Amino acid sequence: MHTPILEIDNIKVRYSGLPVLQGISITVNPGETVCVLGANGAGKSTLLRAIMGTQPVFEGRIAFKTREIQALRTEEIVRLGIVCVPEEKMLFSPLSVEENLYLGAYVLDDRDQIQRNLEFVYNLFPKLYERRSQPASTLSGGEQQMVAIGRGLMSRPQVLMLDEPSLGLAPILVDEVLDTVRRLKAEGITILLVEQNVREALDLADRGYVLQTGRIVGEGSGRELLESDIFREAFLGI
Repeated sequence: MHTPILEIDNIKVRYSGLPVLQGISITVNPGETVCVLGANGAGKSTLLRAIMGTQPVFEGRIAFKTREIQALRTEEIVRLGIVCVPEEKMLFSPLSVEENLYLGAYVLDDRDQIQRNLEFVYNLFPKLYERRSQPASTLSGGEQQMVAIGRGLMSRPQVLMLDEPSLGLAPILVDEVLDTVRRLKAEGITILLVEQNVREALDLADRGYVLQTGRIVGEGSGRELLESDIFREAFLGI
């Protein structure tokens, strides 16, 4: 039995006194890809913000490698080894691709390590190497998402959280981004994925959780969830 690398235990989060997450428990094991599914407003992004320390947790605990982190600042959480690539890519448009990538290594002091991480990102995304001197604003939506993910990888996190990485992209680019997630998984990176393309997310994830109005209403392997009544009710309206 694995010791989870990330454990969310019965957390509650409020906005302006109103409950948004109502006792969420999730575990992520080392090397796993776990997806969190749910309609808009279900609380998926709030969950990621709570893990990153940008949204206060009212109750419950969040543990990274058994250490409680719910009271830590975001920078401390990044230094420990958790990174989130937000839904808004937040690239610095006038800066080059490479300058944007370097920003992701701000918690590292070792220049050699930063250089190795940059090579890792360029091996993963050869297209970014070709475009390394271009301003980020000149890239396509799919390429900008690659920069956002690459920047997240520049600190070589132990857990990479991706919030809706394919949102707003053309179908052909959606496939490209989800293929990127597959390659990250093959590299052994632990991934917590929030994704609107439900079937594709469940196809590549080891396990999934279904979130509805701030509560977990289903969990299981991708296949189990795809075949479950909960999934059909939540996503297909059947």
